[in-house]
Amino acid sequence: MMLESREAVVDYMMPLGLHHLFAGDHHYGPGPWYAPRGLRADWTPPYYHQADSNGIGFNRSETGTNAVEQYSEPLRSLYNGVSTCPEPLLLWFHHLPWSHQMASGRSLWDELCFIYTRGVLKTRGFQQVWDGVQPYVDAERFSVVQRKLRRQTRDAMVWKDGCLLYFQSINKRPFPAGMERPLFDLELLKRVDMEDFLAK
Repeated sequence: MMLESREAVVDYMMPLGLHHLFAGDHHYGPGPWYAPRGLRADWTPPYYHQADSNGIGFNRSETGTNAVEQYSEPLRSLYNGVSTCPEPLLLWFHHLPWSHQMASGRSLWDELCFIYTRGVLKTRGFQQVWDGVQPYVDAERFSVVQRKLRRQTRDAMVWKDGCLLYFQSINKRPFPAGMERPLFDLELLKRVDMEDFLAK
């Protein structure tokens, strides 16, 4: 569980190099929409994900901010090219169309949906693993960890739903067939105090 936990969190919070998607006053829940008037743009999630109707990602390549120049070769060339950039970092370095074909054969939009969902499924798997060790640990420890794993799954669902529903409100694309549909409503997630909501 521990060996897979970091990747699960990346999957359900900030896949493919996206980052800074959290709420404005804490980092416990999603807030890719957070951009109050008067706040410096580079302190807001939309500045970092650059999602628009055409695509998503921050262009740090030579044709964008050229932040890729700070890397030594061969990394500079590796990250600068869309076809050579490792997919886990792709949207950190490139703004790509929602229809961009990924190594899986899926579109970028479908791949994002798949990865966010995979993160949720991993957290559910952690719960199943932990349930299997109940005979081997004391009741108190089992209960405490089980409660934390349930919370992680709920948090993962909120992150998946909040981010995907927000990006869908921009790109107007349908969710791929077979994907578990969001449980939460975007407008609700935008209104609630996420720190308080996720602490319950």
